[in-house]
Amino acid sequence: MAPYDGPAVKTVLVVDDEPRIVELARDYLEHAGFGVITATDGPSALTAVRIRKPDILVLDLGLPGMDGLDVAREIRRDSTMPIIMLTARDDELDRVLGLEIGADDYVTKPFSPRELVARIRAIMRRVDRQASPNDRIEVGGVAIDVARMRVTAGDRTVELTPTEFQLLLTLARQPGRIFTRSQLLDSIHGVAFESYERAIDAHVKNVRRKLEEDPSRPRYVLTVYGVGYRFAEAPE
Repeated sequence: MAPYDGPAVKTVLVVDDEPRIVELARDYLEHAGFGVITATDGPSALTAVRIRKPDILVLDLGLPGMDGLDVAREIRRDSTMPIIMLTARDDELDRVLGLEIGADDYVTKPFSPRELVARIRAIMRRVDRQASPNDRIEVGGVAIDVARMRVTAGDRTVELTPTEFQLLLTLARQPGRIFTRSQLLDSIHGVAFESYERAIDAHVKNVRRKLEEDPSRPRYVLTVYGVGYRFAEAPE
């Protein structure tokens, strides 16, 4: 397994109350070139995020005491740090809730540690991706500064997670083009994973909540029923 090829060593916080899972994830991630810190419950995870400032979080939903969903909610109050949910739960509702809270991706137990590493690499590449200083997109009042991962709508700054940013960027680069959920999923992951296409709906919901003045009547990110989504060529 090749080491992480980003511009600097990234630190992964792995939060799980099962020592075997933590050890397995640590071994594979360290072998791949990541720094790893660990926590076994929600409060210690929040402390580690605040003090150690990891680059990405792998978060088990089934934590004792403080549920992983509550941890994610707390982190999303003031951070866009990438979050990958790690869960044994097969319930679709749990996955949707996690994504709607702002998680970037999920891996279901039992999981392949190689797949976990691949998911982390894909997200980190999106965070690290450098663009030309002049790589700026402006469509209908929405401005996207690609190099700085900054989005503004009118005079508002729109704070997006890396996954939300990549989703919006993919749509806005080609206004009017209709993207299927599968195409958007591939653009987010950077590789073809057999993943949950409906996860795109949760990410779109988050983007609309942050971007649109009235998310129930979107002007920018539009649904093409039965197909997928498109970015408006002009505000509708």
